Amino acid sequence: MFAKVLPFVLVSSLRFLGLFIVLPVIALYAAHFQANALMMGLAVGGAYLTQILFQTPIGVLSDRYNRKAVVLWCLGVFVLGSLICFLAHNIHTLVLGRLIQGMGAMGGVLSAMVADVVEEEKRTKAMAFMGAGIFMAFTAGMVIGPSVAAKFGEEWLFLLTALLSLFAMFLMAFKVPNPPKIFYSLKEKPRMSDALKDKDIFIINICSFFEKCLMTLIFVLIPLAIVHDFKMDKSALWEIYSLGALLGMVSMAPASIIAEKFNKAKGVLLSGVAMFLVAYLCLALADRHASSPTTWLFITGIMIFFAGFGTLEPIMQSLASKLCKAHQRGLVLGLFVTYGYAGSFVGGLLGGVGYKLLGVEKTAFIVVGVCVLWLGLVFFLNNPGQQKNVYFPLDAFEREKFQALEGMVGGILEWYVNETQNVIIVKYDASQISEEKIIQASVAFRKSPTH
Repeated sequence: MFAKVLPFVLVSSLRFLGLFIVLPVIALYAAHFQANALMMGLAVGGAYLTQILFQTPIGVLSDRYNRKAVVLWCLGVFVLGSLICFLAHNIHTLVLGRLIQGMGAMGGVLSAMVADVVEEEKRTKAMAFMGAGIFMAFTAGMVIGPSVAAKFGEEWLFLLTALLSLFAMFLMAFKVPNPPKIFYSLKEKPRMSDALKDKDIFIINICSFFEKCLMTLIFVLIPLAIVHDFKMDKSALWEIYSLGALLGMVSMAPASIIAEKFNKAKGVLLSGVAMFLVAYLCLALADRHASSPTTWLFITGIMIFFAGFGTLEPIMQSLASKLCKAHQRGLVLGLFVTYGYAGSFVGGLLGGVGYKLLGVEKTAFIVVGVCVLWLGLVFFLNNPGQQKNVYFPLDAFEREKFQALEGMVGGILEWYVNETQNVIIVKYDASQISEEKIIQASVAFRKSPTH
């Protein structure tokens, strides 16, 4: 399985590395052009705005045509936008380049390709590999971005982004096979209204929005505050981000284990949100006295934020996939990613406006209030059960009879048919029922032997 997923992990990680290396310093780059609050916000969040607009149409194209070709096209668009940002001599050209970068919205298509080539029971692990790759790209970006910008200038990061994306195009073209078409027989068709009315799906989508919003916002505040409020050289950013990224990596493993192995995803989610709250509280208190800001408290807040982000990031998408039915998966994960992109855009916009008009202290105190509301919302989330699958060969069983399974035994979450792999899949809550009981109950559904 790892060999199948590795090329996708590399392509995804390279593309996200291109996004992340500019995130820690792009606010300083925009300020270099004497940007007003709105244009600074668009320079930071513009790429996420166009990702929101283009994600669904590109996803539809990938369902209709060759997914591999669509990803290559998206990477090419991202290269074009990166080169425009590299050559920008004013804030308007920089914003244009960022908007074009976001038009290459390939994240959902790449996830769909992974789902196409990986067996059903291994997809959660495959998505975990993808998530780990993205987090490693985030960690590397926090180190590479500020250090390269300090030595060569922020604009060279966009050229590096273009080169990384070109390498990703090479991998996609020559190392990734064309995925097969997968067909499911499902009891219901996905409906947007069902997903929007589901309380748990709504809560996890809002969590996606808040997490990405507050992540993007803090990366507007940090470099501006470090340079202008705390009078530190921007070369110090890579040291601060490096330590923070290390803490994020350390927090990621226990968070994943506690959430998945011990089925405590809701508790991990609450812990991550609480760390966001404490982090922004430290930022607010550190900047209360403009004449003598508390540097150590500000940096402590940054460290706590990284730990919170490392806690939340590995489990969020896994939670979203567990909280929906199979026939909703594409729709729900698409909504989840869209909420995240919307959060990144709003965070970039509010970060620029907040710093210019309110300053770090007031902006951070407002975020603390938002985190209190976020914590309250997560308390209403239902912790998903210990979900597992049982597989039955389609040729040996009568699919129609599986409709009676849910009435025969408790703990059955859903069942559906994968026509391509020729199996019937029964998803169940392992804390309520065992695999053996499901197999025993399904004996009655076997086809009669023919003579």
